[in-house]
Amino acid sequence: MWISAGLAGAEKERRANLFFAFDNGVGRGKWMPQEQARTLKELGYDGIGYTGTKNLLERFKACDSQGLRVFSLYLPCHPGNEVPFSPQLAEAVKQLEGTGTMLWLTVQGRSSDMEAVRVIREISDIAGRHGIKVALYPHHGFYVATARDAVRLVKQVGRPNVGVSINLCHELRAGNVDRLGEIIEEAAPHLFLVSINGADREGGWDKLIRTLDQGEFDVPGFLRKLAAVGYTGPVGLQCYNLKGDQRENLEISMKAWRNHLSSDDRSRGQLQVPEK
Repeated sequence: MWISAGLAGAEKERRANLFFAFDNGVGRGKWMPQEQARTLKELGYDGIGYTGTKNLLERFKACDSQGLRVFSLYLPCHPGNEVPFSPQLAEAVKQLEGTGTMLWLTVQGRSSDMEAVRVIREISDIAGRHGIKVALYPHHGFYVATARDAVRLVKQVGRPNVGVSINLCHELRAGNVDRLGEIIEEAAPHLFLVSINGADREGGWDKLIRTLDQGEFDVPGFLRKLAAVGYTGPVGLQCYNLKGDQRENLEISMKAWRNHLSSDDRSRGQLQVPEK
């Protein structure tokens, strides 16, 4: 049902960094999928990153009707638990085949690299049977808290469908603001997804997650560093706990995204790789 849209999106992705919004900024738990998709289409986004595996059919139908993609499904695993991930995962992954949607996987709880690698490989096998990629999602306070944690595990996992993401706000929360260039270079060979937002260089979440037009952190410079290592994958907009009207926040951030790109003489959504 969704294969044609997924393939079309994959073709477009080879030409440009597509820009999508996290569902936490698009009425998660309040807006119906049709309203989410319609809003994102009207504002110029390329799609959405969803949380969990509920209502997949409705979500995908709504996005497909607007020519949008579901870029990711945000899911947890707890390697130290007796049941480390949802038993519904295998059935959900079957529905993702041909869509290009990635599993965006947090690794949580008290664990060890050995146990985490075992669980990630199990998830990798389930996803791989349907051509699905798994991107580790670094999150402050979790077992995988930074992109460097993710790279360490991905190298041990050793599966081509398992990669990493760089989540700007969580790297800033970890105090990595002055190491981001090094982190991007280390993550580049394994990089599947990136998330951004407006932010100051340090502070609490209210300072580290803002609309894309706000904050002292140099987001265009961060995008240039991604371009320099050849990253051409999707870029997601983190919207967690933003105050104000969600549609207005999305509109403001889209304008900032376009301004960030045009400031470097790049077309909308495209991070050019410098010639060597």
